[in-house]
Amino acid sequence: MIADLFVRWFGTNPVVHGLVGGLVIAGMNLLGASLVLVWRDPAERALDGALGFAAGVMLAASFTSLIIPGIEQYSNGNPIPVLAGVVLGALFLDRSDALVPHAHFLLTGRRRADAADPGESLPLDDERLVPVVLFIFAITLHNMPEGLAVGVGFGSGDVAGAIPLMLAIGIQNIPEGLAVSVAAVNAGLNRRAYAVFTGIRSGVVEIPLAVFGAYAVQSAAVLLPYAMGFAAGAMLFVISDEIVPETHTGGHERVATLGTILGVVVMLYLDISLG
Repeated sequence: MIADLFVRWFGTNPVVHGLVGGLVIAGMNLLGASLVLVWRDPAERALDGALGFAAGVMLAASFTSLIIPGIEQYSNGNPIPVLAGVVLGALFLDRSDALVPHAHFLLTGRRRADAADPGESLPLDDERLVPVVLFIFAITLHNMPEGLAVGVGFGSGDVAGAIPLMLAIGIQNIPEGLAVSVAAVNAGLNRRAYAVFTGIRSGVVEIPLAVFGAYAVQSAAVLLPYAMGFAAGAMLFVISDEIVPETHTGGHERVATLGTILGVVVMLYLDISLG
């Protein structure tokens, strides 16, 4: 079994497992970012479908690998700790988004309409440097729950359940890495340099958070259901607040929706076959 091979290769320490998981998902983000070197002008339709797929994977993983196991296995059927974590995770992303621009704006150059300034639109070409710098902060923020989720999964000690979660988040990191590289190239950055930088930036946040998640739940087991809910809530927030709205603004809603369904199917298959 894959779980047995994983333990044979990397030992039994859950914190080491978290480190390996963080390296895997960061590496797959680098792979996605590097695709911009060979896929020089991906169509918006293809990107929307790929991001829809990423949303589907995250959506299924939030429930099958975090919320449901958190309730059934790690809080004795009591849903309160996990649901409290879900709320806290969503609130954390909501408040964090208030401090940096939405990834929506940084990917498209369009601000969402609000009461103070409805319909404002700013092309990225007007101020290239500032959007790119803020873009790094926004996407890094949205990578945080992914690294944490992998670390918490391995920290639970359930290697068989954590591996599908690691693979699922790694797979969805590929289209995400491509999308952020395309956005940066469109803003005027060097194609090769930013592809590499994206992978490094991803690792800076995902790898230590994976290690932290594994260490935290190992050190204080009572935190595990809260941590699983927190990671799930943060990912659900990113799906609903960023990915779905963005993939439905360019007229490719059907492609994005089919991509989401495919992502759910792939994650469920991974969870059943490997978990």
